[in-house]
Amino acid sequence: MKKKRYKIIIDTDPGVDDCYALIFMLSDPELDIKLITTTGGNLGLNTVTRNLFHLLKKLGISDIPVAKGSAAPLCRKAIDAKFIHQNEGMGGYIPPKKETYPNLLKENAIEAMYRVIKENPGEIIPFLIGPHTNFAKLLTAHPDVKDLVPRIIYEGGSPYGAPGFPDHISFNMSYDPEAFDIVLKSRIPLVLVPSNMGRRKTHLSEELVEKIKNTNEVGAFIYQMFNKYWEPGFPDKRIATNDICTYAYLKHPEYFTYLTADMIVDTDEAPGKTFAYFHKKGNIKILNNVNRKKFIKFLMERLKSYDNFKLN
Repeated sequence: MKKKRYKIIIDTDPGVDDCYALIFMLSDPELDIKLITTTGGNLGLNTVTRNLFHLLKKLGISDIPVAKGSAAPLCRKAIDAKFIHQNEGMGGYIPPKKETYPNLLKENAIEAMYRVIKENPGEIIPFLIGPHTNFAKLLTAHPDVKDLVPRIIYEGGSPYGAPGFPDHISFNMSYDPEAFDIVLKSRIPLVLVPSNMGRRKTHLSEELVEKIKNTNEVGAFIYQMFNKYWEPGFPDKRIATNDICTYAYLKHPEYFTYLTADMIVDTDEAPGKTFAYFHKKGNIKILNNVNRKKFIKFLMERLKSYDNFKLN
């Protein structure tokens, strides 16, 4: 029996956690990645685009189209997350200052996304693992998209009052809350991986990070990035796995439990703060727990798929 291939668009702001997720997604034969788009977020647009192309080069990938997107939020001054991702955005790994862009489209991210979605109506699953600026602009320019996308899987936000998730304003939401508000109001079905899932439930321990380092060449590269990416505010050394949870959910939704809700985002008093209203017919699946053992086993199996791979 032929395995299902998922047609996806990845909208990203690499970022250590983005890079970690991309490494596993790019090697998965079950993913048909139609497009990768970049957005300002963890660092500026030019830096995260450089990081993406450097990662693609290291993995020997040149056949996935890439489009640059938004350099700033819809109506706010851009912030960044250098404090956690470091100045070049790849943690303890320092990429070259310049990179070649062999598969960069002339189209901007918004028009490229629209074209790909129109070419595959009802089939494309967008992965939004950065701020939502690009997708909000897409919905504004092309409102018909809301009827062409079956669901969105995204990382960021913490539902106020959800069991196990304290009040928290996540970076992706606070960077551009107006954009997230547009995505929420589109009523496209959403799967939300809250920030605290990656920090408190699927995080990597120091022991696991050492195991990753010693698994293969790709693991050693991941370790270099992780080496200055330890999550602040915890008594132990741990690595958050926020973005990779979106990928794990697609492949193994049975590992996770969720609550259904509708949600609003504050764009005024506490920009980016999200509030969930839980009910059975809610438009959003909010992941609230995970089988940690199975999740970690899945990640290590995906890493071992690189056992005979040599980085460029």
